[in-house]
Amino acid sequence: MAAGRLIIKTEFLPTKYRGYMLPLSQVFWLTGSLLVIGLASVVIPTIGWRWLIRITSIPGIVLTVAFMVTKLMGSLLASPPAGPVALLPHRYLSHVHLSPYFIPESARFNVSTGNTQAALVTLECIAKMNRSVMPEGKLVEPILEKRGRFTDLLDAKYLRTTLQIWVVWLGISFAYYGVILASAELLERDLVCGSRSELEVVVTVGVSEESQSPCHCQVFAPSDYQTMIISTIGEIALNPLNILGINFLGRRLSLSITMGCTALFFLLLSICTSSAGLIGFLFTLRALVASNFNTIYIYTAEVYPTTMRALGMGTSGSLCRIGAMVAPFISQVLMSASFLGALCLFSSVCVVCAISAFTLPIETKGRALQQLK
Repeated sequence: MAAGRLIIKTEFLPTKYRGYMLPLSQVFWLTGSLLVIGLASVVIPTIGWRWLIRITSIPGIVLTVAFMVTKLMGSLLASPPAGPVALLPHRYLSHVHLSPYFIPESARFNVSTGNTQAALVTLECIAKMNRSVMPEGKLVEPILEKRGRFTDLLDAKYLRTTLQIWVVWLGISFAYYGVILASAELLERDLVCGSRSELEVVVTVGVSEESQSPCHCQVFAPSDYQTMIISTIGEIALNPLNILGINFLGRRLSLSITMGCTALFFLLLSICTSSAGLIGFLFTLRALVASNFNTIYIYTAEVYPTTMRALGMGTSGSLCRIGAMVAPFISQVLMSASFLGALCLFSSVCVVCAISAFTLPIETKGRALQQLK
């Protein structure tokens, strides 16, 4: 989902605005994260974590139904049956074609598939919204019979770029989810300055199903939720600097700097510090890993041509999921056995990603989107 909406935005935005507008979408991710933490602080202590999952799944279900209804309405109006519905003016039908799933289809994609009429409808709507007029001429593009083949990513022109991007995506995801899970682990067990004594972690055991769980998890205190909220806000704190870096230093250098700083702050977590110091380190780490994601999203969407863009983002997203799956074993299992060892592993991965980002063969700053391979 994240890759799809970013590709759409990338293909609609002019070159000079991509480095500014795409990172700002992080605000909505942050808002959702804060809502979940706030909801968890109310739901988990009262009715349990299972209800938290049920409640947070409601928006997804509602949107899925809304998308399906919209698609059905679009299909009916695009091919209206005989009767009153067939009398609808064509201008209404154009809006239906323009807004499947509430989002217009990319004009670049429509042109690459030979559907120039749909691309023109989209462009005319954009021109109307901007109080402008369409330039004269025709949309001409050779129609490709084969698009988005996996072998295209491993073509000599993109082989090195693809492999290095995969390394960076895996490492960024590994670090991002590692920070989130490590935050909970640090707050629950105070691993930085030694485990809490048995007297400090005793929780009154009731007869509820939650309290009889074999996991023996410690329930977060209100202060722990406050720390999670503060560290989560960090995801937007470096956005202004991230935007400046992306647009003035370039995508590669900006990403290598933030990845290097991420490696450093993972090691700084090993310092025995106060609660305020721990919050500060977590705050900065969340800001850095969010900046990493911003930059690699933009770079991946810009470096591939339209015929490969979705495939490139999709395969990178798959590597991202692998990193997310591995992170819990390090931030929760290995960290319990060797706190410093886990931090060193996270830091080492970030260093590898920083080197990979710095040596990427193509810089996409100020580069127009490529249409064909």
